[in-house]
Formats: sequence, structure tokens, C-alpha cells
Amino acid sequence: MDASLASAVAPRCCSTSSFPPNGKPVAFRKCPFRNPNPCSHHWKKQKRLRFVRPRIGVRSAEGVAEKGELDVSVSSANVVDVLRSISDPIQALSFFKSVAQRSVVVHTTESFDYMLDFLRVHGRVEDMALVFDLMQRQIVKRSPDTFLIIFKALGVRGGLRSAPFGLWKMREAGFVMNAFSYNGLIYFLLRSDSGREALEVYKRMILEGMTPSLRTYSALMVALGKRRETETVMGLLAEMEGLGLRPNVYTFTICIRVLGQAGRIAEAFGLLGRMEQQGCRPDVVTYTVLIEVLCEAGRLDESKKLFWKMKASDQKPDRVTYITLLDKFGNIGDLHSVQEFWEEMDKDGYHADVVVFTMMINALYKVGRIEEASYMLDVMAEKGVLPNLHTYNTIIGGLLRGNRMDDAQELFNHMDVHGPMPTAYTYILFIDHYGKSGEFEKSFQTYEIMKSKGVVPDIVACNACLYGLAESGRLERAKEVFHELMAVGISPDTITYNMMIKCCNKAGRVDEALKMFSEMRQRGCYPDEITVNSLIDALYKAGRVDEAWNVFHGMKAMNLVPTVVTYNTLLAGLGKEGRVKKAMDLFQDMSRHNCPPNIVTYNTMLDCLSKNGETDCALNMLYGMTEKDCLPDQLSYNTVIYGLVKEDTVSEAIWLYHQMRKVLFPDFVTLCSILPILLRNQMLQDAVYITNTYIFQPDAQTDRFSWVALMEGILNEAGIDESVKFAERICSNGTFQNDYLLCPLIKFLCEYKNAWDAYNLFEAFKGYGISPTIEAYNPLINGLLETNLVEVAEGLFAEMKNVGCSPDVNTYNAFLDAYGKSSRIEGLFKLQEEMLSRGCTPNNITYNTIISGLVKSKMLDQAIDMYYDLMSEDFSPTPCTYGPLIDGLLKSGRVTQAESLFNEMVEYGCKPNCAIYNILINGFGKAGEVVKALQTFERMVKEGIRPDVKSYTILINTLYMAGRAEDALFYFEELRVTGLEPDLITYNLMINGLGKTQRLQEAVALFDEMQDRGIFPDLYTYNSLILNFGKAGMVAEAGKMYEELQIKGFRPNVFTYNALIRGYSTSGDADHAYAVYKKMLVGGCNPNSGTFAQLPNQS
Repeated sequence: MDASLASAVAPRCCSTSSFPPNGKPVAFRKCPFRNPNPCSHHWKKQKRLRFVRPRIGVRSAEGVAEKGELDVSVSSANVVDVLRSISDPIQALSFFKSVAQRSVVVHTTESFDYMLDFLRVHGRVEDMALVFDLMQRQIVKRSPDTFLIIFKALGVRGGLRSAPFGLWKMREAGFVMNAFSYNGLIYFLLRSDSGREALEVYKRMILEGMTPSLRTYSALMVALGKRRETETVMGLLAEMEGLGLRPNVYTFTICIRVLGQAGRIAEAFGLLGRMEQQGCRPDVVTYTVLIEVLCEAGRLDESKKLFWKMKASDQKPDRVTYITLLDKFGNIGDLHSVQEFWEEMDKDGYHADVVVFTMMINALYKVGRIEEASYMLDVMAEKGVLPNLHTYNTIIGGLLRGNRMDDAQELFNHMDVHGPMPTAYTYILFIDHYGKSGEFEKSFQTYEIMKSKGVVPDIVACNACLYGLAESGRLERAKEVFHELMAVGISPDTITYNMMIKCCNKAGRVDEALKMFSEMRQRGCYPDEITVNSLIDALYKAGRVDEAWNVFHGMKAMNLVPTVVTYNTLLAGLGKEGRVKKAMDLFQDMSRHNCPPNIVTYNTMLDCLSKNGETDCALNMLYGMTEKDCLPDQLSYNTVIYGLVKEDTVSEAIWLYHQMRKVLFPDFVTLCSILPILLRNQMLQDAVYITNTYIFQPDAQTDRFSWVALMEGILNEAGIDESVKFAERICSNGTFQNDYLLCPLIKFLCEYKNAWDAYNLFEAFKGYGISPTIEAYNPLINGLLETNLVEVAEGLFAEMKNVGCSPDVNTYNAFLDAYGKSSRIEGLFKLQEEMLSRGCTPNNITYNTIISGLVKSKMLDQAIDMYYDLMSEDFSPTPCTYGPLIDGLLKSGRVTQAESLFNEMVEYGCKPNCAIYNILINGFGKAGEVVKALQTFERMVKEGIRPDVKSYTILINTLYMAGRAEDALFYFEELRVTGLEPDLITYNLMINGLGKTQRLQEAVALFDEMQDRGIFPDLYTYNSLILNFGKAGMVAEAGKMYEELQIKGFRPNVFTYNALIRGYSTSGDADHAYAVYKKMLVGGCNPNSGTFAQLPNQS
């Protein structure tokens, strides 16, 4: 070491005379601190700014290192700084060891860790082992960094979690751990939530013959207890006793808590007795823990008894005991017990504080005593107890449970202004309430407001928000929340992933659900049974059955046990697939795997059996449910009744219905299952009895929707005659006083154009005392108007007004439409005036109907004027507004004006639909504007409006009329390529067009094709073929068509005869032409001018 280095490490306060002129250092000289020189003030200042550097590795003139001549100023506070000033590892280690030899311990955890890391950097692993050994001998606390530095030096990756492997490498490299180090490492692992690794280190410690401390055992038990590893905890208790360690009250209390949390209450009490036998008296904490686990297990009476036993002993309840009892009994709404505990607490000198008051408020809300709960705030004020944030949150939670949203919001606003400021939990209460109330948008908005207020969402807030998004299947928003969560450094938990997988399931995105499941496992977030159940359900819904079963079979590898929900999901899937045997095998497996079926399981199996023709098996299972302590519910009986009905075993279905009535009230589903089949089999008396019995039940459904749906089901199954008989029997005896059964009958009859029968039925039901509502009047009026029974409809219209049943906008619209179609414009306007005078507001349909009626009545200009009058007001036109106007303009030859109106429609923002384009194409075609027709068709396609069959048919007709047969054929082929099915009109146009161009072979091919497709030719089809065969001189084929049409039941008309006469006349066969003419006369078909023009003598 040269003079320059010696100078560098010498204390600044020392004189340079410590070194002789030759530059060789001899020894450190102590500065005379008690007799400072004149620069002593400057020295003190410098001492505060700089550390003192001792000389190290100093040698005497003889070359022997001097000992004990270290500067006394080296201390625990600056030893690391001194070490950092030394760059040579040998010198640093020498200095480190020399400091360690002092009588007063100078080294700290920090200095040892620095030295270990310094040696690691220089690859001196053996020296590291010496330093670590010295650290253990001096009983200097190890830190997590101590082990991490050693692991890093030995190439062990993965941090403290790699401790089991790292210990093996340490032993190999000469690091020998003592008990103190093992205890410390176990503690560090537990603190970093590495319980399994801590347990492995503990086991190695035992193998090496060391005894863990009592504190280590306690820490392991607490950590493993939190993970519900009860057997492992109890094993640790046995092992510590085997090693001669005597458990203390703290250890016993931990074990009692763990047993209690596992529901092993008897063993917990057994352990309590054992600790008393061993002379370890339970303390207040032990009793409080036992009380808590009893409450958690729902054994509240026992917890109360233990409380009184505790009161009688020398271990009196403390504030924690009382708060535990108040909390648990308050949560179940046992207000009497809460008040009792409060009184005892007060007697024991524990006066109610804000926590106690808050628990009382919670208890009051639980039993619905909202006003009393609110009054407690006044009591608190009188007692000088200020409510805290938890109090306010409890009140808000109680108000929300009581659906007092306005009050909750008012209190929230008060907090926002006056404090305490709402936290994430306060917002969670609202987010959760909205989500569970189905107000998913409000739930998400509250989450966004929380963020905008600067409140950072925690994992619970995110999960509450995701619940609403998952329920509504809003996957994109859920992803936003999920990614925000990750961005702020919050790790998703199992609930988060469960919500995301559920959301993917609701949105039908099963691949994304699988991706979430995979990511969840990669991040070390363990799936639970809910995760797996949701994933299985998603896969089954997506038809990916094999993958669903793979997930099920993989549950064991994930340390998961299938729950009843898992089995129910799989059974439902098997039922839908019709795999009855496999479903039965899986059902039997449930008992073998100690998973008893619940009512959902049984109902799922009954559904599977009933829908797959196994009703005998379903009946046996239904009978066996009682023996399995699972009583059948209404759904159980209804499912089997449905199966029996499906198999048409009516007598058994009725018998089961009566068995059901002995134990349960049949519900509306029962009626829907059994009544249609009874009436189909003309068992009217039974149907009436069952209905009357149901109506007098206290819980009978009496809403319109349900009874209308039932009647519609009866109509579909039993037909109109039996349905009318049933409805008449029910209504005629006064049991049913409304028109719920009548309305479906009227609609059914009117749909089949039997409006007069519907009217007679309507009148009959009035005779039974039924007062028809607008639900009956409107469909009947519509039906009568559609069958031109206008006067009868008008009579009903007058009647309904007389009896106080006010017509609505639909009633008026029906009459306006009828008057418009029959050109009764005066009546139309009169009705519009009446409508307005009665306060019935017209809607878009009203105005569109009037415009259409005006156009049909050749009052196009008035219709256009009305349109512009409406546009000057608050009116939003629809395609149904523009359609009649554009069509009217085109038909009247005002093509340019029609185009202008169409462009106006587009500019206004009213998107043209297929019907509008069809009107334009047809109008252009009729006007001879073929190019415009084609351009309009192409524009329609370009705008994303898919042409329908009518579009192609109109275009084909236009092209044939223009003589463009090849183009017509092209669009016909395009029609078929697009997947649309040509209809009768399309085929007729094509057959006629091909016939006109003498392509009769193709026309006949289409004639055969249409019949193969189930489209039957009409008279127009035959007339077209007869005419074109005749023109081509193929009179024999024309004659065959004439014979065929009569065989098919068609009666030839004047056009048929004219076409046939023309064919014979053209081919020079006058006799046959006159023969056809005679048939025409004999058949009662009057000839027209065209007939005489075709006869030979009129050529």
C-alpha cells in the first residue's frame, strides 16, 4: 500500500506527521479529542459531512500486521460506508473480519448483506460461506436479501420461492444453516405468501435434526390455516409435541381457529379440553375465537352458551368478544340478542363507541327497521359519538337493500360535500346494487364516476363492475375494465377471471373464455369450481362437447372437486344430446363421489328422461326422490306430465296431476302442459275441472299475457272448435269475467278470414257477461275491414265508444286504411278530425296511411302537399311515407319528380329500404327507362340493401319487356346463386319470356323445375305455354297443356281459349279452332273481341 492510498484512508483530523518522510506508514494515531487544536470547530463540521476512513492492512517496519489499532470511530452506523470505499475484495474481507473481532458487535444485517453481495460480484463463493457462518455465530438477523444474494451467487433463480432448491445448492457450496437461519427463512417465505415453500424448508430443517422455534410453528399454522390446510396444521401440532415443544395458549388458539373454520367444531372443543388438561388455561382470545367459529358455522345458540360460560369464569369477555358477538348476531338480524349483548357490554364497563353503534344500525337494517336505524344517528349525536366512514357505508348499504335509492343517494351527496369522503367501498355499494338490480348501465356509469372523482378502483370495485357487465354480456366494456385493472398494477383474482369467463360465455365467445382460463393459470391465479363450471357451460353451449368433458376430467389435476353445479351442467348437456345412458351413469357417479343430487339435478334428469321417451324411468325417479330426502317440486311434476303428454298417455298424465295436487298446488305451467292434450282428445269436462280448480287457488296467475299464451297453445293443439267449446264453458259459468280467452279466438278466426264467425263469437261472449276490451275490439274490427264488412266494423266502432272503451290510435289507423283503400276520402278526413278531438295522438302510421289513401284515390298532389305540411312540423318520415308518393309519381309519368323526392329522402337521412328500390325499378321499367332500372338495382346492392325475390322479378320483367332476354336470364341465374328461391310470379315471367323468344325447351324445363321445388303452376302459367306453343306451331303440345290444366282443377278462361284457337288457326286447322270455340261456349265462357279475331273466318 503506497503513501497515496494511506493518505486517502487517513482521518482528516489527523496530522500528516503520522507518516514519516519516506512515506511508509507506521500506525494510526489517535486524535486528542479532549484537547482539540484550534481547528477543532472545523473538524466537527467536517465530521458531519464525511465518514472516517481507517487504515487497513497496515504493516509495521518488520512487515507484520498490527492488530487492535483500528480507529475507534468505526461503528455500526458507518461500517457499510467504509466497506464501500474499499475496492479490493481481499482487503475488504480482511477489514470486515477485523471489525467482527471487536468485543462490541459492530456489524449489522446491512453490513453482512453488503459483504456477501460484494463477494458475490467478485465470484468468491467460499468467502461468502465464511461471512454467512460468521453472521450466524454473531446472531445477526438475516434478511430476505441475505438469502437472495446467496441464491443469486449460486445461480438459483425465482427468488425466495426457490428456497427448497436454493438450500440444496447452499449445502453443496458449504453454507451450513443453523436453526436461527431456518426460522428466519421460513418467516420470510410466509411473509411473501409462499406457504408451500415454507413448509418444504420446515421439513428440511426437521431432517437436519433441528428444532423449529415455537414462533415458527405458530407462523406456519397461521399461514396454512388461512389456506384451509387443516390436516397439515394438526400434523404440525403433533410434530412439535413430538420434538418436546410444549404448545402455548397462542398455539392452541390457532389450532382451534383452524379446526373451527373447517367446520370441525367437535374437534375444536376437544382441543380446548386437552389444553385445559395440560395446564394451559384458555384466555379471552381462545374463547373469542371459539365464539367466532361457532357463529360462522351457524351454531349461534352454542356461541351464546359459551359466552355465558365465559362470563361465569375468570376470563371475562373483552371489547373484541362483544364486538364479535354484536357483528355476527347483527348480520343475521337477531336484534334481541344484539340488544342483550349491548346491555352486558355496558355493565362490564365497555361503553358503546362508533363501532358498536354501527353494528346496531346494521342489525336494524337487516330486520327492515329503516326508520329506527336512521334514528340511531341522533342517538350517536346525543352521546357525542361521531359516525365514521363505516357508519355511513352501513347506512347506505341498508338503504339500498331496502330499495331507498333516493335516500342513499342523498346521504352519498352529503358525504361528498361535508365528509367523510366516499371511498371505493362506498361506490362499490352502488355499483353492486345497480348490477344486481339489472341496471347494468348505471352500474358501469357509477364505476366511471368513481374514477373521475380520483378514487382508484380496487379489486373489489372492479369485480363488482364486472358482475353487471358479465350479466349483460358486454364483453368489450368488460375488457376495458380488466385491462385498466392490469394497467394500475392490480392483479386479477379468481373472482375477476370468473366474471370475465362468464362474460365471454354470455357473449358467445368461447375461445376468449378459454384464453382467459389459460392466462389465469399462467399468472398463478388458481381456478375454483365456479371457474370450471362456467367454462364447461360455455363449451357445451358452443357445441364443443369433447372440450367440455376434457375440462371436467382435468379438475382433479387442478385439485378441484366437481360440485353439484358441475354435474348439473353436464347432465343438462347430455339430456339435450339425447345421451340418456351416459346421463344415468354420471348421475349415479354423484353418489359415489359424495356429491348428493339436489332438486336441480333431479329436475334435469327428469327432463332428460321425459324428452327422450323414458317416461317410465322418469316416473320411477320421481317416486324415488322422497326416499333421497329431496321432495319433488312443481317443476318435477310438470316435467314428467309434459313427457306423458308428449307420448299421448293422457290417462297417466291426469293421474299424475291428481297425485301432484295431494302435496302441491299445480302452477300455470301445469295447465299449459295438460290442457291442450286434454282438449285435443275431446276431454272437455276434465279440462274445465282442472281450470276451475286452478282459478280458485290463492296463488293463481290472472294476468292477460299468461292466459292469452295458454289459449294460443290450445288453439294450435286442439283446433278452433274444441277451443271455442272450452272458452265458452269457462266463461259461461261466471268463473272467468274478462276477455283473455276470447281475444286469441278472435285473432285466430280473423287471420283465417273468418271475421263473421269471429263477430258472432264476440256477440255470444258478451251474452256470458264478458265485457270486451280494446284487445278484443281491435283485431275484430281489423278482420271485418279486411273482409269488406265495413258496416259491421263501423257498428262495433260506435259500440265501443258507447260502452266507454275508447278507441286507440290502432283502431283509427285500421279505419283510415280501409277508407283510403276504398277512396272514401271524405270519411277519412272526418275520422282524422274525430281522432284529434278525442285526444288520440296520430303516429307515423296514421300519417303514412292517409298519404297512401290519398295517392290511391288519385289525389297525388294533395298527398304531396300533406307531406310537405308535415315536414314543416315535428314529423320524422319513414320509407312508408315516401313509398306511396314515389310510386304515385312514377305511375303518373312524373319520373323526374319521383327521382327528386327519392334524393330528398336520402338527404333527409331516411335510408331507402328494399321496397323503395323495388318501386323505383318498377317505375323506371314501366316508363321504358331500362338503363335507370339497372342502375338503381346496382345502387341498391352497393348501398348494402340485399335485393329480394320481388326485386329480381321486377327487373326480369323489365328486361323481357325491353326485349333483353339474355339479360333477364342472367339475373334469373343470379337470383338462384344468391340463395333466394324464385316464386310463382318469377317462374311465370321467365316461362312467358322464354316462350316469346321461342326458347320453348328452356321454358318447359323451368315449368318442370318449379314443380320439383314445390311451386305449383297457376292458370297464367298454362295460358302462357299454350299461347307460345301455338305461336310456334306446336299445337299438340298446346293441346296437352289444355288437358293438363283441367286435370289439375283449373277452369279455362277466355285467354286460355283464345290462345288455343290462335294456335289451331295459325297452323291452318280451322276445324279444331271452331271445336275449341264451341267448347268455350258450352263451358259458359263468354268470348271477347280477341276470340273473334283469332277464328279463321275473321282473319
